[in-house]
Amino acid sequence: MTTPHLLVHDHADNVGVVVVEGLKAGTKMLCVVTHDNSSFELVSNADVPIGHKVALKDIKSGDTAIKYGEDIGKFVADVEKGAHVHTNNLKTKRW
Repeated sequence: MTTPHLLVHDHADNVGVVVVEGLKAGTKMLCVVTHDNSSFELVSNADVPIGHKVALKDIKSGDTAIKYGEDIGKFVADVEKGAHVHTNNLKTKRW
């Protein structure tokens, strides 16, 4: 694999962003950490649209979502590593 499927800004992030069309469940993704250009592999356990997020580890309801090194919201459901992160399991803290 040479083309990344998922971008992660920093090692402290717990979600990454899908950067390919048509990501299918079971895909072994090449994940690139842009901060230092390192990489790792992660299996997607769901079909995930381009631009959407994937959990990088098991996450508990109430935990903070970190993307691009920033707090982007609170998980409102447990999320398994490799799962699609979206409005059903993540909410903004703004309101």
